[in-house]
Amino acid sequence: MPTDALPWLSSYPPEVPHRFEPEFTDALSMFRAAVARSPETTAISYFDGRLVLREVDELSDALACALLAGGFERGDRLAVYLQNVPQFVIAMVATWKAGGVMVSINPMSRQRELRHLLVDSGATALVCLEDLYDEVVREVLPTSGVRQVITTSPLEYQTRNDPRLFANVHRVRHPGTYDMAELMDRHASEHPPAVEFAPTDVALLTYTSGTTGTPKGAMNTHGNVGFNAQTLREWCRLTPDDVVLGVAPLSHVTGLIAHVAVSMLVPMELVLTYRFDATMVVETIRERRPTFTVAALPVYIALANTPGVSAEDLESLRAAYSGGAPVTPAWASRFEEQFGVRIHTVYGLTETTSPSHAVPLGARPPVDPESGALSVGVPVPNTHSEIVDEQGQPMKAGEIGEIAISGPQVVPGYWQKPEETEHAMAGGRLLTGDVGFMDENGWFYVVDRKKDMINASGFKVWPREVEDVLCEHPAVNEAAVVGVPDEYRGETVKAFVTLRQDAAATEDELIAHCKARMSAYKYPRVVEIIDVLPKTATGKLLRRELPRTAR
Repeated sequence: MPTDALPWLSSYPPEVPHRFEPEFTDALSMFRAAVARSPETTAISYFDGRLVLREVDELSDALACALLAGGFERGDRLAVYLQNVPQFVIAMVATWKAGGVMVSINPMSRQRELRHLLVDSGATALVCLEDLYDEVVREVLPTSGVRQVITTSPLEYQTRNDPRLFANVHRVRHPGTYDMAELMDRHASEHPPAVEFAPTDVALLTYTSGTTGTPKGAMNTHGNVGFNAQTLREWCRLTPDDVVLGVAPLSHVTGLIAHVAVSMLVPMELVLTYRFDATMVVETIRERRPTFTVAALPVYIALANTPGVSAEDLESLRAAYSGGAPVTPAWASRFEEQFGVRIHTVYGLTETTSPSHAVPLGARPPVDPESGALSVGVPVPNTHSEIVDEQGQPMKAGEIGEIAISGPQVVPGYWQKPEETEHAMAGGRLLTGDVGFMDENGWFYVVDRKKDMINASGFKVWPREVEDVLCEHPAVNEAAVVGVPDEYRGETVKAFVTLRQDAAATEDELIAHCKARMSAYKYPRVVEIIDVLPKTATGKLLRRELPRTAR
């Protein structure tokens, strides 16, 4: 299909070109340009602490020199096992200055998970929090292949030490490790040798969430990172006057690109709060007045349920986006009515270095009248997306199939996994594993994961549709739907539901709610009300951890 005939182009805002040339071909040049252009711009706010770009540049120089002095070489991997603290950004830039690849590790990872990521990536150095060393790293280290361990504390770069977050945090020196602050002091005023990267060089290894199997390392290149940082800047019309609220884990591709990389590019202030605490984040929004963020829906739900939060508290968020977990139309409407903030949907994967589709800023995404799904948007610039059948052939508008994506944000493959790369990314086209469709106007909708489809008496039931209907009930906070064995139907639909604060509903009432709104084969025969749904750190639902029993 010729580019001029692509239906989604009619949905593009006039301010955003459907194609642009990348401004930077590598992430390190992007950072250096920001420092040269605006060295005294606030790069990071962390409670009462501030770091300007010049300071991040100096600190990352010193850390890069420390890494090199410890034997780190071009192409080596530095694993970063931190919460949302300034040291994460410093380590990220230092890795590139030392010629290496940063491996981002979720701070919620435990021994088995950490061991896999360290061994799989071949990391030779590790930066971690002092408490994580004590709790997790110490046991893993002997079999990890890591030669240099650098520890740090969330108490650095701020003096507020709020007891709600730091009551149990104490400075600890661990034998055989290096303190990050002392290392940087030791190498202060030193500069690493100049290093250059090609767009195809790997900048980051980001591991898939493992919702469908063993996590795989997506090779996010310097070109991938630079392109999607630019995409977000153009799409959301970000300027140096904007402020980024960093609530997604920086270890996740959303945090890496939609928080760190885009803040470097613009450049603009990045606000960090160590880890997500809804009350603390509301207070931070009141104080720092952020204008832009990308957060999973559970973050917005938690903010809405925070006692005392008001529309005035959140009014600075002019560009509020949500990805990582499906956004239900009911919740999007509820949030906008309560706070006056429109949640714009965005869609992307680890393998697309964050956004591949998004709702244009200020636009209201359509809701599919048949399934009730909220559109995830249209493809971002330079990106081609289509719906394909089991043979990989394009399907017509309205037909349900697998979402396929081609563009400069798609990674070249998985780290040391050629067979998985060939299966998912043959010819540079990513087969996402997500099922969806495109309407006649070019808006895309995600129905569900292919592996989550329920077969009830031969009928296909997509859990996402049932979950959306359940969330229309005023008492429902969140819902998760799975298939469970059934002697008569083969599989039947079971729903797990959490309720809103101060709301009540019975399981029979929720079944009746769905029965009145759905086909007979779709509505859940069993509903179980629970306290919390299992999720990844980024808010993605882990259906595989829900019990597959009728009760």
